[in-house]
Amino acid sequence: MVTPGEALRPLAAQLGSRATLGQPLGPLTTYGVGGSAALFVELEGPEDLELLRTALRHTAADVGTPRVFVLGRGSNLLVADEGFEGIVLHLGPGFAGLELPPPWSSRADGDAVVRAGAAAALPVLARRVADAGWSGLSWAVGVPGSVGGAVRMNAGGHGSDMASCLLRYGWVDLCADAGGTDDVSRLAYGYRSSSVTASQLVVEAELRVTPGSAEEERAAVADIVRWRRAHQPGGSNAGSVFTNPADDSAGRLIEEAGLKGFRLGTAHVSEKHANFIQADKDGSAGDVRALMTHVRDVVAERSGVTLRAEVRLLGFGDGENGPVDGNGEGSGVGQAGVAR
Repeated sequence: MVTPGEALRPLAAQLGSRATLGQPLGPLTTYGVGGSAALFVELEGPEDLELLRTALRHTAADVGTPRVFVLGRGSNLLVADEGFEGIVLHLGPGFAGLELPPPWSSRADGDAVVRAGAAAALPVLARRVADAGWSGLSWAVGVPGSVGGAVRMNAGGHGSDMASCLLRYGWVDLCADAGGTDDVSRLAYGYRSSSVTASQLVVEAELRVTPGSAEEERAAVADIVRWRRAHQPGGSNAGSVFTNPADDSAGRLIEEAGLKGFRLGTAHVSEKHANFIQADKDGSAGDVRALMTHVRDVVAERSGVTLRAEVRLLGFGDGENGPVDGNGEGSGVGQAGVAR
């Protein structure tokens, strides 16, 4: 398991009560498995950002920049059983604000703007917007992540995504004097991807909504919740494990490969939806990772399609996303990750 290195202890001292050495991460993820962070930092609000950036600069000058990972709600993250030898950042309540437009507010084109902090939960955002009678964000009730993680990975579902509703976003660079508020076009959005770099931290978002009916929006939210309960498993999982290939479904390919219900140790492919992997209570992150690799290999052999992981992998020895999707992230100066 991870033991905090001596290089992180001075950093922890600088950050005071915001920092915890050896913080278990499994309970902070929806998988519920995995090891600890060498150093866990809780940023209560925007006023803590400059303190963190200064502390990171001092550490970099002394021993080099440590690896940094930003944890949202842990809904698409698998942490290695051995833990993570770097710093895990978590945004606290001061980053969870929601500002809704007043009922009479709209622009000439009929749109209005919702301002949401990066730590705000997407399901809470969807319900609050629906209750206020605004349309355009009901889809977000089906994504159990945070606003910041959703901006970073262009999260979506039920026919929409962040690219379709994000107007602007606020960000800071943890390793440089850079940041500000930028237009969505700067993100160069693709399917579950963006141009947000390793050291950039999303802190807020401005989202487009249009006037609607509170009754109709609540009904749309309720329909999505019912659909998810009927078609997707509960329990310890991180949602869709693999991104959908172009014009196809990862779940269909996995089921066609005969892997629905397949078990490997303390992890198994869901019998309800084949693109979900369930972890047993007190199970092993290594078993989940091994099952992901097995599923990828079998699907590639039988269909010729190599699936790419949507789940973020943290602390595994062959890179943060390793060979499961062939797009691992390295470590060193400015190497940070984000999980929703």
